[in-house]
Amino acid sequence: MTVGVGGKTPEQALAGLASMTAGAEPIGLGEYQARIAKAQGLMREQGLAAIYLNAGSNLRYFTGVKWSPSERMVGAVLPANGPLAYIAPAFEEGTIRDFREVEGGLHTWQEHESPYRLLLDVLQGMGVAPGAVVGLCPSLAFFMFDGIRRLGSGCEFVDAARVIDPCRFHKSTAELALMQQAKDMTLEVHKAAASILREGISTLEVAEFIHQAHRKVGAPGSTFCIVLFGEASAFPHGVKHAQVLKDGDMVLIDTGCQLHGYQSDITRSYVFGTPSERQRTLWNAEKAAQQAAFEAARLGEPCQVVDAAARRSLEAAGLGPDYQLPGLPHRTGHGIGLDIHEGPYLVRGDKTPLAEGMCFSNEPMICVPGEFGIRLEDHFYMTAQGPRWFTQPSHSIDDPFGLV
Repeated sequence: MTVGVGGKTPEQALAGLASMTAGAEPIGLGEYQARIAKAQGLMREQGLAAIYLNAGSNLRYFTGVKWSPSERMVGAVLPANGPLAYIAPAFEEGTIRDFREVEGGLHTWQEHESPYRLLLDVLQGMGVAPGAVVGLCPSLAFFMFDGIRRLGSGCEFVDAARVIDPCRFHKSTAELALMQQAKDMTLEVHKAAASILREGISTLEVAEFIHQAHRKVGAPGSTFCIVLFGEASAFPHGVKHAQVLKDGDMVLIDTGCQLHGYQSDITRSYVFGTPSERQRTLWNAEKAAQQAAFEAARLGEPCQVVDAAARRSLEAAGLGPDYQLPGLPHRTGHGIGLDIHEGPYLVRGDKTPLAEGMCFSNEPMICVPGEFGIRLEDHFYMTAQGPRWFTQPSHSIDDPFGLV
């Protein structure tokens, strides 16, 4: 039997977990102010008069306001010079004031009024003249952009990603610390989940345990949870039906949590029982590809070289080539921070230079249709000395968590 897989009841496994959130500090006002100052400097360099930050992670990144996007416009206008201002429905005024970490004027609209007109009025009040260039949040829904455009302000609207991305791509010491803690929490949950596996257990039971385990270590719960057994593990994001565990099945568990908004996302693959030679060979090929990707991550190199290194490793093992199966059907990795998936990406065509503070998943999955899939996913961040793991990769197919 694979080391660390099976042998405990859910109750025993949960009893072995405790809160891991001690010392975790949310992002402070000083950091929000520094983010705003950096964005305003970029706006002045690029000739943007202002940017609009819509509800979601971009608004949270600069202001601390935790607000899910919906059909109602909630956001903030950040001028190139001067204080920002918030826009929200009038009935949400008290809640917005409670959530915000950064002070700023609050402009409200009633349900029958146009928030798009209000946005343009706020821009005008900030001295943004017709013909000025204004960046709109890249996550802004098209119907909102269309509503703004139809009012004909005379402004030139562009994608605000040119300002937002250079800020969010590079994580601060405080951001890295929160992600490290969140990933440490999820790795302990992975170990606990492996320990409760038994023949006949369902993927639904395991997923429910993982939710409980994340709460036990101090998270609000799992941000997401994918549990797959046997042939279903060859589908990167799962299938619609639950599975029941059998001896010899490949197990794939991909889950994560968040700590003060910052995300974890770790995948482990191992065999319930004794691995076959084919499972062992392909598991080792997966581990080698993950390591090849890590070693290719060098400061100044474009993101795409990491993906290329993983594919070369897999092709040398007789997989692929390119996206062909058996092999790797998707990109090697994604950025992570306030969003589980954010830019830049470890994929062909992404020529963003690797730089200090960038954080990525490393998950060059092997899919073998009709048999099984193997995804080993850990994350790394770029330092002045090169890449550094948040969590150490799986040790071996016989001892995935390095317990021996």
